[in-house]
Amino acid sequence: MARRKMIYEGKAKIIYEGPDANTVIQYFKDDATAFNAEKKDVIAGKGVLNNRISAHLMTKIEAIGIPTHFIRSINMREQLVRKVEIIPLEIVVRNVAAGSLCKRLGLKEGEVLGRPLIEYYYKKDELGDPLVGEEHILTFGWADPYELEEMALMAWRVNDYLSGLFEGIGLRLVDFKLEFGRIFGEYGEVYIVLADEVSPDNCRLWDARTGEKLDKDRFRFDLGDLVDGYQNIAQRLGLIPEGFIQEGNLNEDLAEKLDHIENELAEKRKLKNLAKPPVGGGSKPRKI
Repeated sequence: MARRKMIYEGKAKIIYEGPDANTVIQYFKDDATAFNAEKKDVIAGKGVLNNRISAHLMTKIEAIGIPTHFIRSINMREQLVRKVEIIPLEIVVRNVAAGSLCKRLGLKEGEVLGRPLIEYYYKKDELGDPLVGEEHILTFGWADPYELEEMALMAWRVNDYLSGLFEGIGLRLVDFKLEFGRIFGEYGEVYIVLADEVSPDNCRLWDARTGEKLDKDRFRFDLGDLVDGYQNIAQRLGLIPEGFIQEGNLNEDLAEKLDHIENELAEKRKLKNLAKPPVGGGSKPRKI
């Protein structure tokens, strides 16, 4: 598929026009950033791994009834996704104390929380993505009560599912960040769908036995090679063979075989009718 006009470039992805008005192409960059882009680097292979992991997890999440923007992988770095209006909130679900939660509340890292905790952050880079409450969200109109409830319910379900999935491959899901978007139907319906990505860039994943951090904290705190950690996760998920990326270089033969497999799977899955927004066990449409 030919790449079209660039719509937006973020810290980790570039969004291009899709083949029609209802879709866009999401390109995964090798750029790594932390602490609101105060720390930056380009890490060869990162984008390929995030693309594969996110495509796999989005497909799994959709299978349990959570609507997503994901349609299919195009190649090793690109996905075809539905065009959405992003809700300017990051929804963070925490199972174990880590990161900013420890700093804010003086908790010991690794402390298991009594119950999963959900937090909301206003997406605004220049403000440092501040923590906000439900009253802030409703007062400033970032989301309405219906949308807030839908996002929370879907976040809980994603947490339940992913916690079990990762536990089955020896990983602990410490916390993760989700973003949601709106899709507008032709008769005024509004659908809330999971958007952005689900990858080690926005999930804290620790080895359940050793506690080794395999996520973006490796880059944040210089804990080891980032690609090694992401490859470890992808291999446990059965997405790539050993030696897929070595010293930042793709094994071209393996990449070609995986591309072929991806294309076959996309054909078998029968692409959804893009003229109709996704419906199912997650978000229900409402009129505006």
